[in-house]
Amino acid sequence: MALGPVGLMFWAGRDPAETLREVESLGIETGQLGIPGDMKLDEAARQAWRTALDDTGFRLVTVFAAYKGENYADIPAVQSTVGFIPRNTREERERRTLEVSDFAAALGVPGIACHIGFVPEDPHSEDRKAVVGMVRRVCDHAANNGQTFALETGQEPARVLVDFIREVDRPNLRVNFDPANMILYGTGDPIEALDEVAPYVVSVHCKDGDWPPEGNRTALGAERALGEGAVGIERFISKLKAIGFEGPLNIEREIEDRRQRLIDIRRGAALLNRLRM
Repeated sequence: MALGPVGLMFWAGRDPAETLREVESLGIETGQLGIPGDMKLDEAARQAWRTALDDTGFRLVTVFAAYKGENYADIPAVQSTVGFIPRNTREERERRTLEVSDFAAALGVPGIACHIGFVPEDPHSEDRKAVVGMVRRVCDHAANNGQTFALETGQEPARVLVDFIREVDRPNLRVNFDPANMILYGTGDPIEALDEVAPYVVSVHCKDGDWPPEGNRTALGAERALGEGAVGIERFISKLKAIGFEGPLNIEREIEDRRQRLIDIRRGAALLNRLRM
C-alpha cells in the first residue's frame, strides 16, 4: 500500500505567494501551515492566503497555532511557557486558538493543531481539569468549523496522551504524530507510541532526532536531518502502512540555516518518496 504524498510543515510570515512558490520548488504540493503567535489574522491576511492557495492549487491539510512567549530551549522552558498549561496565558491562548480555527476555516482547511504543553498526569490536578475544559471548548469551536483539532505528540508518554484524549471526550480531538518529538523529549519509543495512539492519528510529521544526553533531565535531544537520527524512518513508514494511515507525509525541519534546511528537505522528500510506495 502506498502512503499519501510527501508534504511539508512550513511557516507563514513572508508573502504567501512567495512562500508557496518556494515550497512547490521542492516538488511539494501539500502540507501544513504554521501561524506565528504575533501574526495578524485579519481579512487582509485571509485574502492573501486564499489568493495564493487558489492560484497554485496547493492543498493545506492543517493550520498550526503557535503562541507568543513560547520557549523551546529546554524541558523546563517548555514546561513553563508552551501551550495551554501556563495559567497566566490560558485565556489569551484560547482566544488565539479560536482565531486560528476561524482563519483556517476561511481557507477551507479541515484541521487545526498545536502543542498544548506537558499534560499533567494526575487526573485530579486543577491544571489538568482546566486544560480539559479548554480543549473541549476548542474542539467544539473547531467542530462548528468542520475541523479536527490535533494535539502534537512528544511532551508526554503515549499512554498519558491517550488517557487525556479519552477524558476530553470529543470526537474531533485527534493527534498529529511526530516521531522525533518522542525521542527529543525522551518520552518513549515512537513506534511503540504510534501503536498506542493509532486510532487518533489524523496527521504526521516526518522528522528525525537523537535522544537527550544520558542522565540529563532538563536537556532536549538534538534534531537531525531525516534519516540521520534515532527514529528509524524506514520502521516509521512501515508502521504507518501497517496502521492504514493515508495522509501526507509532512516533513518538518527546524534549523535556522535556510540553505541547509532546503537541502535537507529535498533529501528527505527523495527518501520518503522511495519508502512510501
